[in-house]
Amino acid sequence: MESTILVCFAAYTVLLFLVMWLTGRRGAKGNEAFFRAGRKSPWPVVAYGMIGASLSGVTFMSVPGDVLANKWFYMPMVLGYVLGYATIALVLLPLYYKLNLTSIYTYLEHRFGLRSEKTGALFFIISRLLGSALRMYLVVYVLYEFVFGPMGIPFWVPAVVFIAIILLYTFTGGIKTVVWTDMLQTTFLILAAVATVVAILNKLDISVSDLIRISSDQGYTQMFNTDPMAPKFWVKQLLAGMFITITMTGLDQDMMQKNLTCKTLRDAQKNVMTSSLLFIAVNIVFLCLGAALIVYANVTGFALPSQADKIFPSIAFSLSGFTGVVFVLGMVAAGYSSADGTLTALTTTFCYDFLGFEKGERYADAVDADNLSSFTSHLSPLTIRRMVHVGFALLYLLVIIAFRPFHDDSLISIIFDIAGFTYGPLLGLYTFGLFTKRQVDDRWVPFIAVLSPVICYILKINSPTWFGYTFGFEILLLNGLVTFLLLLAAKPKKMIAK
Repeated sequence: MESTILVCFAAYTVLLFLVMWLTGRRGAKGNEAFFRAGRKSPWPVVAYGMIGASLSGVTFMSVPGDVLANKWFYMPMVLGYVLGYATIALVLLPLYYKLNLTSIYTYLEHRFGLRSEKTGALFFIISRLLGSALRMYLVVYVLYEFVFGPMGIPFWVPAVVFIAIILLYTFTGGIKTVVWTDMLQTTFLILAAVATVVAILNKLDISVSDLIRISSDQGYTQMFNTDPMAPKFWVKQLLAGMFITITMTGLDQDMMQKNLTCKTLRDAQKNVMTSSLLFIAVNIVFLCLGAALIVYANVTGFALPSQADKIFPSIAFSLSGFTGVVFVLGMVAAGYSSADGTLTALTTTFCYDFLGFEKGERYADAVDADNLSSFTSHLSPLTIRRMVHVGFALLYLLVIIAFRPFHDDSLISIIFDIAGFTYGPLLGLYTFGLFTKRQVDDRWVPFIAVLSPVICYILKINSPTWFGYTFGFEILLLNGLVTFLLLLAAKPKKMIAK
């Protein structure tokens, strides 16, 4: 079976490079293609591809496995995503298109100053690098456990291979390639979930309605936790979903860079709202998959692994060779869809917000060398971009390998914990900038952005003792609020002595 999986993996990789070659033949070239795709991406393609980019390996693995412990309590968060997407479409996208942004953190420079721009960009780089690397780690980890490990291949080998492949097919086309490869990866990701559910239904000789009825009788399809003190209380989940979407999509360069490749603001808005509706349907499929896995285990006596992340692969490989192969392709697609856009976005953010790649003008292939750091001013913009791209790929790889000894829990919780502390200051900064006219001295912003997560971390670990309350994903809201209040309390720029 391992040889079949490797052949399918190789075929899928060839298909990705074929897409890269086809997309690179026409339209924008060079840095214009890498950063902006010439602003000519068809919105239906972006909308469909956004599903795979949003779901990634976390939803593919952790959401089905999490049903055993937390039922369908994830669903209110998904409904909150729709509210978040509406906010992005009506508030953030008009701003980004009005300013003609390539890096969305350039807005912070317009509103507050250069230090604010670099602070926002740095928080994105930290959060996205860690979060996306953990998503990719999950892909490598599962494939190592079920495929490469039994063949005697060390963990680092598939990690290096996957990152090298992603680096190669994004090296030239960047976001222009990612928009189209995400469409392919979304298809394989959904196909893997649907194929596994169908295989389980056939194995147990039951229908979809039978599956839902059995799962409901066992309590696994309960969506709303009505205990206000519970971490997954449905109101908290709804609000967390809304603000997680606003921050992890609307304030995230990776996700918004794809939206900003649409031809017009109207197209980008249609893309976002269509994605939100598709996202509901796809998440229901994955929750049904989780229910199917549990029903299968209960009926057949299959011993479920203790780690939630291993439930899906364990059953997929035990069902048949076909479901095992489809699972691997889905995992690879999920990992690629997360990592390719992330590497492109990290490169874009660093080039624009730290190296000064052109501010306020349409980007061609030429950049004023005066805007670049002195140590890179003698290099061409294309060379600089390629160096940054390779550098982030290596850093990405190091994070994946370094996390290996620490994997002992569901990764979805770890990733959202990271997001709560790193995206919170971004939420506070953008909210303050959009909904107040108050000016804050730019020198205060980096300190406030660091102080807020520290305060929130102290509150989170002590809140069960101090207040009898346990913070869940809503720590993101608290973090944004603390940042907002600290900005409000800071002395206005005109009152600070120079």
